[in-house]
Amino acid sequence: MLSEKHLEILRERRAKVLAGGGEDKLQERHAKGLLGARERLLALFQPDTFQEIATHAKHAGKHFGLADKELPSDGVIVGTGFVDGRPVAAFSQDFTVMGGTLGKMHARKIVQSMQLALKIGVPVVAFKDSAGARIQEAVDALSGYGEVFYHNVLLSGVVPQIAIIAGPCAGGASYSPALMDYIIMTRQNAYMFITGPEVIKAVTGRTTSLDEVGSAEMHATVSGNVHFVAEDDRHAVQIAKALLSYLPSNNTEDPPHRPYPDLDLSPDEGINALIPETSAEPMDVKQIIYRLVDNGQFLEVHAGWAGNIVVGFARIQGIVVGVLANQSLVRAGAMDIDASDKGARFIRFCNAFNIPLVTLVDVPGFLPGIEQERGGIIRHGAKMLYTYASATVPKITIILRKAYGGSYLAMCAQEMGADMVFAWPTAEIAVMGAEGAVNILYRSELKAAEDRKAKAKELVEEYRAKFASPYMSASRGYITDVIEPADTRATIALALRKILTKRELRPAKKHGDIPL
Repeated sequence: MLSEKHLEILRERRAKVLAGGGEDKLQERHAKGLLGARERLLALFQPDTFQEIATHAKHAGKHFGLADKELPSDGVIVGTGFVDGRPVAAFSQDFTVMGGTLGKMHARKIVQSMQLALKIGVPVVAFKDSAGARIQEAVDALSGYGEVFYHNVLLSGVVPQIAIIAGPCAGGASYSPALMDYIIMTRQNAYMFITGPEVIKAVTGRTTSLDEVGSAEMHATVSGNVHFVAEDDRHAVQIAKALLSYLPSNNTEDPPHRPYPDLDLSPDEGINALIPETSAEPMDVKQIIYRLVDNGQFLEVHAGWAGNIVVGFARIQGIVVGVLANQSLVRAGAMDIDASDKGARFIRFCNAFNIPLVTLVDVPGFLPGIEQERGGIIRHGAKMLYTYASATVPKITIILRKAYGGSYLAMCAQEMGADMVFAWPTAEIAVMGAEGAVNILYRSELKAAEDRKAKAKELVEEYRAKFASPYMSASRGYITDVIEPADTRATIALALRKILTKRELRPAKKHGDIPL
């Protein structure tokens, strides 16, 4: 028979666990605008759906200075719950318990949640808020990190992994979020780096600040490590939920499509007003994207980094898509090292999780320059070619304006595996821009002309009409059709419905050798 004593012991133990590092420390967190570790999980999950794992787990107590220490939940809260009706696994490091430091049991709990996510095929959301490795546990702590990293890689491409950096994430700890799919970082109270300002000064003699090497702003705009910047913990949770709404639970499922019962094939004449008169003028491709996607809702990824390419998630008449688009407002839309890395990583993620790709092309080429060449633009640009060619998901390409040289291929031309390629009448498809081509091809004619400027203009127009016209490419079978801009949304929607069932087999191999 269950006695009152048994219940009392259970309630006491549960109360200690729920208290974490104590009310005082929790209030200190609140004063800084931070949620507690458990509060973060409760904000993520639907009410009354969180079930904790390894609630009473405890460190071995054999390590220096830890024998008599009570560490509730060993500094990390682990469990599962529902997000918008779908199960998700999550863990949340508790900074109020020994700074959220990672020891062997702490790591084991994290790994337990990841193993469960792998078994049942659900996403993982990780709240990172830790002072790093637990020094008292020495090599055991390093072993714990190793197990976490190994499982990050094991889960990669199988279930989505989202990291929320909501506090410190320093040293080796920063490699775990780097191995995950998406990083959301809060603007205040969070930082992430391998070596901080003090170490940098001691080793190099250079004085720097925490913001310069580890802030959300720096990582979102300079290093490219962070995909989303949140204003606070609750905003970070909102972003995570929005991201999950576009993703399947695992790689064997389709994304959560919500197809319209009836396709709307009506034209959108308003899109015409967004197109400049000449291709020399920049065009804000985001405004084009907002017209193409449902209700103008576009979840941009890496919005602050490599702005010459835009990537993100949306729905087109209910079908989830990953969108990639050249942004001519930044570097004229030319591809460079960072844009190539950003685009390739996004393509690879979408392919892993069965998300169709829609590519909007307006690219003058790869960015010329000594820094780009010495920085390895050949290797980085090849990543775009590799990821598009290896992607087996449905791929639809729309050539809006410029599509020159190797960058035409790098933005998913037919030869790189695009299932359907459409072009606007404003499209220019050629080895190089008309001006450059005329200077090479008609050098003698220009030299002989009395009014070289007028002659050059005449030849440029002739070159565009004869050699760069979308109709020429269409006549060679490289383009599915030339369409009116107003019909773009309808064309994509109709094409998506037809190729969603696409299945493409590739030669058997362990894996390809992407030019990393």
